[in-house]
Amino acid sequence: MTEVTLAVVLPLLGAFVLPLTRHTGVRWLAAVIGPALLAACALLLFAAWSAFDAPYTIALGGFAPPLGIAFYIDRLALLFALAVPLATLALWPAEAGADESVGRRQSLTLLLAGALSGLALSGDLFNMYVFYELAAVASYGLIVGNGNSPAYVAAFRYLMISALGSVVGLIGIALIYFKTGTLNLAHLSTLSEQLADPQGLAAFAMLVIGFGVKAEIFPVNGWVPEVYSAAGKRVAALLAGLASKLAVLVIVRVLLLVFPYDETRQLLLVLGIFGVAVGELAAWQARDLPRMLAWSSIGQLGVVFVAFSLPGTAGVIAGVTVAMHHLVVKSALFLLADRWDKAITRLRGAASTSHLGAALFVLFSLSLLGLPPLPGFWSKFLVLGGLAASASPLQLLAMGVILTGTVIEGAYLLRVIVMLYAGPDTATPVPRQRRGNLLSASLFALVLLAAAVLVDPLWQGIEALADRAVDTTGYQNTVLNTPEAGR
Repeated sequence: MTEVTLAVVLPLLGAFVLPLTRHTGVRWLAAVIGPALLAACALLLFAAWSAFDAPYTIALGGFAPPLGIAFYIDRLALLFALAVPLATLALWPAEAGADESVGRRQSLTLLLAGALSGLALSGDLFNMYVFYELAAVASYGLIVGNGNSPAYVAAFRYLMISALGSVVGLIGIALIYFKTGTLNLAHLSTLSEQLADPQGLAAFAMLVIGFGVKAEIFPVNGWVPEVYSAAGKRVAALLAGLASKLAVLVIVRVLLLVFPYDETRQLLLVLGIFGVAVGELAAWQARDLPRMLAWSSIGQLGVVFVAFSLPGTAGVIAGVTVAMHHLVVKSALFLLADRWDKAITRLRGAASTSHLGAALFVLFSLSLLGLPPLPGFWSKFLVLGGLAASASPLQLLAMGVILTGTVIEGAYLLRVIVMLYAGPDTATPVPRQRRGNLLSASLFALVLLAAAVLVDPLWQGIEALADRAVDTTGYQNTVLNTPEAGR
């Protein structure tokens, strides 16, 4: 089953090969190599998902864990890894022509995809950090892809915050290593009692800050509105919809395996509450669609962290459901914001120039609000149900904040929908949606509707996934009893 590693290797290799193909004179090769590699990765991962019967470890370099580099393969890792090539294909920068900037964006997109796949599969903190930094480098280049001044300013702000977060995260990793002598997650899980003191909890907080920059966690998410409004909207969709989820996965893995304590869960809960409150209130105040979606993304990722703060399988089930729903919906909404990136008041009558675009916006908005039977209803139901079952004062506060945030969310989304279907402004007509964006958004809509129909099998799959994800003993036995490289 070592073929799974190709999901990391192929995009990284393609990122370096793609620029060379543009100088061969064979233009069609440069146009198809990226999508072909991503499609191959998706097929490999889907085959691994279909053939999966039990978690396993792939030891790289000929050394068994905890000394060697290990990829841990379970359904949680496969789900997030499979989301990478599929979402990247839907958001692929496929502009026609031989423009060098297009080639750079495509190479950086492949680099980002390879790094994110590595984050999903890695079984030790050091490699997670390396892949995270690779993803950050790719993100910087993608943000400045437009070549305009706002993009450079936004990229610089993101660079500064991300660099500071990386330093803090690296200090946290160093603290863990000095206390335990290992960075392998399975080995760390056997030594978790050594990390239950204030120094260990401080290390976890540093990891949350470090990886939380890309996960848009409060309070290190101030870069989000500037970056998502200045960058190309396909880039914003990649970062908000996809990259943030892999950063969340890293934090969740560390929480479940190494720091399964009430204090660490309460930290995520508190940060999630602040994220929901700040994000939804700021989204209500936003006056243009990209900034509104950016702040809204912060609020919804706050819900993701609240969900994962729930103990046991309930937290994993709720968290995965909310995260996957946000990936689909927010990616699509940013695609629709590509031609609707002006003030909301200037979107008057947009439905008259793009009937399908407006209808898709309504569909995704209703799912965000939790209208049954759309998947957004089930994701919020799981989070609120888990909070109600625990019923601690802090979790009841989280319930109130999420419900209030949903009301605010409905208000600002309804404001946009009213403008879309209002009488058109003949003086300044709204531009038509690009066909490529409509096609990609329609694919996300099909995924959303399919999830609404296939609730029962999806529930069974996520429940089985969660059972494995919280099985710390099984994780330890699978990784530490791996006698040789590969399987």
